[in-house]
Amino acid sequence: MTAIKHALQRDIFTPNDERLLGIVNVCKAGKKKRNCFLCATVTTERPVQVKVVKVKKSDKGDFYKRQQTWELRDLMEVDAKDASKENPEFDLHFEKVYRWVASSAAEKNSFISCIWKLNQRYLRKKVEFVNVSSQLLEELPKAEESVPSGESQSVAGGDEDALDDYQELSAREEQDIEGMMEMCEYAVSNAEAFAEQLSRELQVLDGANIQSIMASEKQVNILMQLLDEALGEVDTIEGKLSSYEEMLQSVKEQMDQISQSNRLIQISNTNNVKLLDEIQFLVNYMDLSKGHVRALQEGDLTSPKGIEACINASEALSQCMNVALRPGHDKLAAVTQQQLLFAELRDTFARRLTNHLNNVFVHQFNHFSHFKMTMPQFYRSSCLSLPGHDQSSTLSQHSEMSLPKHSPLHRDLLRYAKLMEWLKNTHREKYEGLSRTYVDYMSRLYEREIKDFFEVAKIKMAGTSKEAKGKFATLPRKESALKQETESLHGSSGKLTGSTSSLNKLTVQGANSRRSQSSSLLDMGNMSASDLDVADRTKFDKIFEQVLSELEPLCLAEQDFISKFFKLQQHPAVMPPLAQPETEEADGGSVSRIPPQAEHRQSLSSEKDLVRLMMNKIFQSIETELNSLIALGDKIDSFNSLYMLVKMSHHVWTAENVDPASYLSTTLGNVLVTVKRNFDKCISAQIRQMEEVKISKKSKVGILLFVTGFEEFAELAETIFRNAERRGDLDKAYVKLIRAVFTNVEKVANESQKTPRDVVMMENFHHIFSTLSRLKISCLDAERREAKHKYTDHLQSYVINSLGQPLEKLNHFFEGVEARVAQGVREEEVSYQLAFNKQELRKVIKEYPGKEVKKGLDNLYKKVDKHLCEEESLLQVVWHSMQDEFIRQYKHFEDLIGRCYPGSGITMEFTIRDMLEYFSSIAQSH
Repeated sequence: MTAIKHALQRDIFTPNDERLLGIVNVCKAGKKKRNCFLCATVTTERPVQVKVVKVKKSDKGDFYKRQQTWELRDLMEVDAKDASKENPEFDLHFEKVYRWVASSAAEKNSFISCIWKLNQRYLRKKVEFVNVSSQLLEELPKAEESVPSGESQSVAGGDEDALDDYQELSAREEQDIEGMMEMCEYAVSNAEAFAEQLSRELQVLDGANIQSIMASEKQVNILMQLLDEALGEVDTIEGKLSSYEEMLQSVKEQMDQISQSNRLIQISNTNNVKLLDEIQFLVNYMDLSKGHVRALQEGDLTSPKGIEACINASEALSQCMNVALRPGHDKLAAVTQQQLLFAELRDTFARRLTNHLNNVFVHQFNHFSHFKMTMPQFYRSSCLSLPGHDQSSTLSQHSEMSLPKHSPLHRDLLRYAKLMEWLKNTHREKYEGLSRTYVDYMSRLYEREIKDFFEVAKIKMAGTSKEAKGKFATLPRKESALKQETESLHGSSGKLTGSTSSLNKLTVQGANSRRSQSSSLLDMGNMSASDLDVADRTKFDKIFEQVLSELEPLCLAEQDFISKFFKLQQHPAVMPPLAQPETEEADGGSVSRIPPQAEHRQSLSSEKDLVRLMMNKIFQSIETELNSLIALGDKIDSFNSLYMLVKMSHHVWTAENVDPASYLSTTLGNVLVTVKRNFDKCISAQIRQMEEVKISKKSKVGILLFVTGFEEFAELAETIFRNAERRGDLDKAYVKLIRAVFTNVEKVANESQKTPRDVVMMENFHHIFSTLSRLKISCLDAERREAKHKYTDHLQSYVINSLGQPLEKLNHFFEGVEARVAQGVREEEVSYQLAFNKQELRKVIKEYPGKEVKKGLDNLYKKVDKHLCEEESLLQVVWHSMQDEFIRQYKHFEDLIGRCYPGSGITMEFTIRDMLEYFSSIAQSH
């Protein structure tokens, strides 16, 4: 082992300025592998670094290599497994546990002892040793422990000598030994003589040292005398210090008494400060001024100053009641008494506020109701005093299409908004009771106003034309009842004063687009096929737009007021304070309502749902009245559904931009579904009329009624839907209608007996193509091209079929010639066929001189004139096409004569110039 140790020192550690202090031959526990060495080393340079190095013998050759290195400071624990028995196994705990088996227990103990000593010297006992014998863990000399590492070279060197039995000579020691051996010639040959010489020299040096010590005895005696004198002085000083200590002891006792007194005073002051702080806290946060108490008990709730004082008092009361008391405050009698006083004030003021607001609601409701019942009486009496006047027309003339303003009511009530918030946070039952009271009164008020408003709108709408007035008598029970109720209201709708101003946010977003659409509808074109004229439809559109324009700001203003007054935007959602409505009959129609017992089971996800529920209760009649008005408009004229679809879509879009979840947006969206359903019924009705069309067997067909009807519908729709949001619905309707038109035109053409099928197809598809080209409907581009293709095909077919009659025999003759050529007969040999020789050709040509041809063309022109209708003006187009086809046939005949009868000199009896003259003269003569 010593040889291996020297080899490792020389080959591995000396080049790295390290010194090997301990070594053990080990292998890993539980594995059969070659042995390796664990070495404990220190660096020769300062500061000293202690390491544990794993060294393994190389597989290729007889040398060692460093395999792994750990810092000793990273070693946490050394486990020797058993302290009582000899056991070669031990564990080293670095970042993980390494289990080793030494070659012998002695080597293991020697290595652990080396590690322990290095830990004591350099790591200050940082490593923990477990299951290690106490004999191995012997303490280092105190003198060595007291000297820090690296402070004394001699101490460190002595310890390292104790740790290791071998040390190399330094260069200076080697030089001294070599010099001494050179001085003695026999130092190597006679070691005993050399040793004796060294011994004699050592004795001489020892004698010199003794003589030097003896010569210094006098100085030692002087030194001892001085030490005795010093000890005497020390005794004197110690006596004085003892007297001083006795004096300081009495002072210390007095200072202790003073300190104790100061400590008690300080504790008393601290307690006084804390007590004062608690009293100030209670006084500051639980004291309500007399002015606030007076305002809560008898404050004026009608004047602005009184309301402001009550608001300040209620806020101060809330702060006092909601103050976070510190531990123990609730046990104080004053605090308990003050809390009872606050609760009494809260209940008193909540009762006063609730009664006052209930009185305000009742007063405002009675005021508006009295205003509505008294003002229209003037118009009623004036109507009765005019003999011969229709009462409903007079009422519609005097009644204004406007809803009353509620902004004064909202403005008065908003003064109490902060008090309502206080009531909501303190007395939820009274807050919910006020909410139900407000909703109940306002629902009755709005129901009366909205019904009067819609009655006037229906009377104006039904009076747009004489025929519409006739239709009014045939309306369902609901509309008739409304008219009778209107006549019996003593003019209750005669003076709906004022006009509800729209909210700014609605006006900014929707006013421009609404204005542009209204103006475009006022400028729509001719609608001759409708039961009503342009003015009637324009008036209907204006009335419907005015109805929606009045309802929008009314609903938005009420919703904005509810949110602000009942404070439904600052706190989490609560259960709805209003009672849920039930299903009941109103004006012949049922209104779907939620039963009251479902109120407590319904959970609201946000306060917008609560606002919407209140709005549904207040404006429960709007959706029903709108559907009734839409039904009336659809009854007057089905085309009114186009106007209503555009207007309603625009207002829904505007409302969704303001608030997608608002009551107005939801209600108008529901009504829009009804309008869209009526629009679809209008389209289906037109398609059904197309399918049921019947034609006369005695007269020519001409342009079909449903074709002109589609043209009028398209012109009207393009005018109405210009820049509309629901353009997609119209495009879908266009596609359905145009396909139905195509199908039924072909059906009528197949059934036509008086007019040829090609003429019916040509004229109607030409009209459809002209209409689509003029209107430029992008979604019908494919149908426009299809209509043009059908028109062109049937024009060509009609021309070809008609031209076979003027030169019938000539056509049959050349058809036979072409048949022979097609059967394989050479063209120059056709003239040798008996039926198609030159004589037969001359005979046929002579039957068609120019005069006969002109006569035949004249008869053809008359027949075409009888087939075609005057509306489309296609006669000249057809005649020009016939001229082109006739010239094409003429050139074809001449070409066949030149190829099949070459050199015969046979020609037609007339020329192309003659034909052009015939066609021109015939067209001019008619």
